[in-house]
Amino acid sequence: MHIPDGFVSPSVAAIAGVTSVAALGIALGRSQEAFGIRRAPILGLTTAFIFAAQMVNFPVAGGTSGHLLGGTLAAIILGSPWAGMLCIATVLIIQAVLFADGGITALGANILNMGLVGVWVGWILTQTLQRLFGGAKNRLPLAAGIAAGISVVVAAIFAAIELALSGTSPLNIVLPAMAGIHILIGVGEGLITGGVLTYLANARPDLLPGEQGEFKGWLVPVVSVLLVSGVFSLFASSFPDGLDWVAQETGFEQLADNVRVSIPTPFADYQVSGLGKIGTSIAGLLGSLICFGIAFGLANIMKVKREVHNS
Repeated sequence: MHIPDGFVSPSVAAIAGVTSVAALGIALGRSQEAFGIRRAPILGLTTAFIFAAQMVNFPVAGGTSGHLLGGTLAAIILGSPWAGMLCIATVLIIQAVLFADGGITALGANILNMGLVGVWVGWILTQTLQRLFGGAKNRLPLAAGIAAGISVVVAAIFAAIELALSGTSPLNIVLPAMAGIHILIGVGEGLITGGVLTYLANARPDLLPGEQGEFKGWLVPVVSVLLVSGVFSLFASSFPDGLDWVAQETGFEQLADNVRVSIPTPFADYQVSGLGKIGTSIAGLLGSLICFGIAFGLANIMKVKREVHNS
């Protein structure tokens, strides 16, 4: 669902950008209150994992693929939609600047759709479903899985509206196309989200909020990130993702070729030039490391500001 340069008009891009910057500013302030020192490594690891997981496209019907958006998963693991926003925004910024995945001019729209709408819809629906399910912890993966799937569709609807407002495609064409294909992608999102949370609840509850005790170690989460970014990414589907498929089917894919932002992207298409499959692994590993470093550093900055504020 990463919108490239050329798909949204300058006015839509500007409005989405201002909205996203304002929302992230609020998220930074709120995360200082909601995010304690013990969870700083978890923000870094979650951000690295989301980046890695987004490299692994899975096939869906009709020669299309999808990948994890991760907004719901991030918010649940971090215990805060504000921190979830920072996690997804970090991933999207790194993808756009270093990997040419999502346009620079469309970055605000992508953060709005995936880092704001996707996170908050998933978070609110998860809390609502948990109450309906009686609040039992063993129902959390089911609630979050359903919420995650729905959040993908809602984020796709926002993207469709932005495309229509930009004059890229009529709403009566792009909206059903985006919503329809992302219902299928949402099924995959829900299964992955529920599966990851089920594993964490059973094997690593220290990585979930509300659990007592200290962080139990880096080995398993680090190995998981390395496997996904360095190995599983090699088996990603080559089919176009949901937005690319809609652009091809409705005839506006060429708009991405009309706008080129002259910012060097050293790992464009998740490759290191001339290294083939090994280049994909290296790019994935470097991207995960960069995402971890930025998110971990951000968490520690928030920790310091919180300590100063409380002193």
